Amino acid sequence: METDYYGVLGVSNAATADEIKKAYRQMAMKYHPDRNPGDKEAEDKFKAAAEAYEVLGDLEKRKIYDRYGVAGLRDSGYSGPGNFDDIFSSFSDIFGDLFGMGGHSTGRRRQGPSPGADLRYDLSIAFMEAVNGVEKEIEITRRDTCWTCEGSGLRPGHKPQTCATCQGRGQVLHAQGPFRIQTTCPHCHGQGEMITEPCTDCNGQGLVAKKKKVSLKIPAGVDTGARMRLRGEGEGGRKGGGPGDLYVIIYVEAHEFFQREGDNILCAIPISFTQAALGCTFKVPTIHGAHELTIPAGTQTGQIFTLKGEGVPYLRGHGRGDMQCEAQVKIPTKLNKKQQELLREFAKLEGKENEAVGAGFLKKFFHF
Repeated sequence: METDYYGVLGVSNAATADEIKKAYRQMAMKYHPDRNPGDKEAEDKFKAAAEAYEVLGDLEKRKIYDRYGVAGLRDSGYSGPGNFDDIFSSFSDIFGDLFGMGGHSTGRRRQGPSPGADLRYDLSIAFMEAVNGVEKEIEITRRDTCWTCEGSGLRPGHKPQTCATCQGRGQVLHAQGPFRIQTTCPHCHGQGEMITEPCTDCNGQGLVAKKKKVSLKIPAGVDTGARMRLRGEGEGGRKGGGPGDLYVIIYVEAHEFFQREGDNILCAIPISFTQAALGCTFKVPTIHGAHELTIPAGTQTGQIFTLKGEGVPYLRGHGRGDMQCEAQVKIPTKLNKKQQELLREFAKLEGKENEAVGAGFLKKFFHF
């Protein structure tokens, strides 16, 4: 069964950010491995609480989870809270690590490879480009792995120095009454090492800003909100870590004539009152070209005519949606003398020349 993150923390799906944080604090303190040494069940609950908080404590992840569930999170690139080092890192941010140096909290340093961050790019495309598909080239500015130091931040030929403040542990311990409070080292920021000879190209950051052109092949049928994931096109990694991913969010511009509803196309077709009364056949524009449409005699405003297969191509699978044409009968605002005479003659033949507007309707319901 799919994980219920709200249930894990014991809160409702309407819980505020503070309520979620408070619930996580309580669970993490209760099931912390230093308080439950050797207890596998407590360890599993500690991990589950960390994963639930990482999702619900992040506004964007929570929106995705509320709408699409765990599957949506995986599609967005989320793969869980990672190993114990990752979990304790976020745990320490909230608590200042109230449990000292014991157990899993000892000597946590993040000196290994660090993967690059994911990037987001918002792309607007025309209505017809979304319908038919299009190839686009975008230019992004991203921080790429420094070629000179290969992401280490060190000047070639030099090595990092052990942090004198934390002695390479990445954490410092403070005594406050009966508690030992462990926090991230303020000098090395948890790395346990200091770069004393930084790379001159990246100033010790391990990353340099670069512009890059990226080609996109947008499939036919995409709509606003569609998201494309380009693996390895995000920021570069540090110390041998792989690059992040680039997420392109699609926004489709409105069309002056067509409207979209799912895979169907909606449009209004103006016709004269004589065409509506007598019927007619003419060609109407569709997103795939012109198509013949037959209007039967007696057509009323608002009547819908469906053209099968003239809608948007299905994004997944074969086939297309439909096009729905709504008839809009246009009444002329100016008539010449001849037209007025003919309409009066028509009214006489109809026998309603002097009948009050809506009289038949009133008689039907009120028996006048």
